[in-house]
Amino acid sequence: MQYSQRHKELNAQFTLGSNTRMDDSGIEIRFFTFKSLPLSVKDKIAPVDSLDEKINENLSFSYPVFIPAKTKQTDQAILLMHGLNERNWNKYLTWAEYLCNETGKAVILFPIAFHINRSPMTWSDPRALQGVLDLRRRRNGEDRSLSFANVAFSERISEKPSRFYSSGRQSYFDLSQLTLEIKQGKHPLFHKNTHIDIFAYSIGAFLSEITMIANPNDLFSDSKLFLFCGGGIFSSMYGESRSIMDKTAFEKLFQYYLNDFNSDIQFNSTRDKVYNSFNCMISSDRDKDARISFFNNLGSRLKGISLLQDKVMPYNGVIEAMEGACATSRIELQDFSFAYSHENPFPVGKNIDELAVDTSFTSVFSEAAQFLS
Repeated sequence: MQYSQRHKELNAQFTLGSNTRMDDSGIEIRFFTFKSLPLSVKDKIAPVDSLDEKINENLSFSYPVFIPAKTKQTDQAILLMHGLNERNWNKYLTWAEYLCNETGKAVILFPIAFHINRSPMTWSDPRALQGVLDLRRRRNGEDRSLSFANVAFSERISEKPSRFYSSGRQSYFDLSQLTLEIKQGKHPLFHKNTHIDIFAYSIGAFLSEITMIANPNDLFSDSKLFLFCGGGIFSSMYGESRSIMDKTAFEKLFQYYLNDFNSDIQFNSTRDKVYNSFNCMISSDRDKDARISFFNNLGSRLKGISLLQDKVMPYNGVIEAMEGACATSRIELQDFSFAYSHENPFPVGKNIDELAVDTSFTSVFSEAAQFLS
């Protein structure tokens, strides 16, 4: 597949909220609306963040589904879960199209709370963010990891590290709501009892693992999970990146969840299965038996690929999370011949060996498609 060329073509054709038929690939992109209740309404035991509850974009939004053209309804779907601090779908369009083409299944691109189009446009507008950027520079010094791309997320995490967990809880309940509606036949695109598998990247892999460990209403009891550049224990993650969060925010986030989260009084009442599932993925010593049992029980429903030069979600974190034969037999470690990063595993642009990128993309996604078919 000519990944680089297709990446450009899809980004030229894609418009958020606009249904599109791509005759050159036989795929349609259809948009559906989702209403997410405020966390204080759907989740009575979660602490309320009054500022976050007023962000309307997070509560009412649209999400795209890639589906073979002329399909009226289907009973097979793949949830494609994205990475941390993403503000658009650009990177994922080619991923979704390939998976849809190769598996024949609908591919649902569902945004995590406060990400993609679930966040105000000002969070990605350099003019609107200039003041916040200047403030962080005065407050924290000249941090080379600070950028317009990560300043909004960095500020939010620095203010309240607990937002990482509370937004994850909201995303968990939203995924549960969406999956339940699909399986009950209440979604216009899907038949009742549709089978749903998951392709999960980066923090989307972390969220997917937590969701499947908690397994609300047994919704994911037969789901397959493919992990790409993700799946590791939280304590092994390194989120300092000009695309994700700055050094100050990452240090506060790491400190809070490794040292303060379990004793934070605001979460004492939230020790339910969501809390427990999240907590067992924070460090390898927390509720180890339950975590290892989950991964072992997944068996052939688990597969994934980690990248050797991935510094954000390193392979050793996957080993820590799963331990033993489960990690080494189910998660493959690959490397590419070109310069890449966790945030940009398949780079496009000038001075890029497009043939090498095409080959590596096909290698990863053909394996994912085969597993999820």
